[in-house]
Amino acid sequence: MWWVLALLSAVFAALTSILAKVGIEGVNSNLATAIRTVVVVVMAWGMVFLTHTQGGLGQISRKSWLFLILSGLATGASWLCYYRAIQVGEVSKVAPIDKLSVVITMILAFVFLHEQFTAKSFIGCLLIGAGTLVMVL
Repeated sequence: MWWVLALLSAVFAALTSILAKVGIEGVNSNLATAIRTVVVVVMAWGMVFLTHTQGGLGQISRKSWLFLILSGLATGASWLCYYRAIQVGEVSKVAPIDKLSVVITMILAFVFLHEQFTAKSFIGCLLIGAGTLVMVL
């Protein structure tokens, strides 16, 4: 089931880029990011209330709060940079560079989370990096 959700995530991320490029025309990129963020916040809290999981707020540890907040800040920074990049650049070039996050995530997971980094992972990282260069150059 996780791979279906991951694939849907990729499809929605692709749609996000195309829809954003059309919608951002003539709009300040920071304002566009703020509008998008409000929609995401409403949708996320809607799911919390729809699934009746709002009671779990009090059970979240300080460590989890800290890392969720840091993750949110990283997400916000990513979105601000991404929206500005697609506003001034071509989505077909910005998106592949943005997807280098896969390589960076794998490296960080290896270093900080001590996840296994295999020969297959290394080759995959190299191919993603090479593919990005081919698409951008």
